[in-house]
Amino acid sequence: MKFTPSLNAALLGAALVCVAPLTVNAQSAVSTNATTAISPGKAMAGTTANATATVVAVDAATRVITLRSAEGKVFTITAGDMVKNFAQIKVGDKVHAEYSMAVSLELKKAGDKTAVQPGAPVEEHGIAAAPMGAKPAGAVTRKVTALADVIAVDTKHPVVTLRGPAGNEVDVDVEDPAQLKDIKKGDHVQVTYSEALAVVVEAAPAH
Repeated sequence: MKFTPSLNAALLGAALVCVAPLTVNAQSAVSTNATTAISPGKAMAGTTANATATVVAVDAATRVITLRSAEGKVFTITAGDMVKNFAQIKVGDKVHAEYSMAVSLELKKAGDKTAVQPGAPVEEHGIAAAPMGAKPAGAVTRKVTALADVIAVDTKHPVVTLRGPAGNEVDVDVEDPAQLKDIKKGDHVQVTYSEALAVVVEAAPAH
């Protein structure tokens, strides 16, 4: 089975497992790229966005940071309790963020013992932070794996309709119609959705 590789596949994966993606403020994004890979029975798609902005104001009481993007657009973010060393952030500092999102789909036939168990998605989280006293830096990761059911196969278009564990349905375009012979109603597709957000604050240059 070969799914049509596209950036939308990553969002499809999020829809199937019912998660809201982490986001990088669109105003600050300066570069993005997408990668895809496919093979019989499997499909992968991913994207990475990079953003850089300058701190123009810091409100210590509300933990609100005002940033200006390279294009001159001004926006604010609220640094939650997860952001350690908040007091180290100063006007003029540079904030660099990288966000990546990926999804993989793998066809699982009935009785395949390598598949995850049906039911609620399995979710894993990871958090890393800078040491005390250093400039704030850290990363947040999330990985969600779930089993989706094949509920319809349309050989005319060709499209496979999948139903996620919460009952939500999505249609997946199939690149090669001949691959549909390997897919039938009642099969399963294992969906693994992963994302990571890394942020680093760089001190303002000395004058």
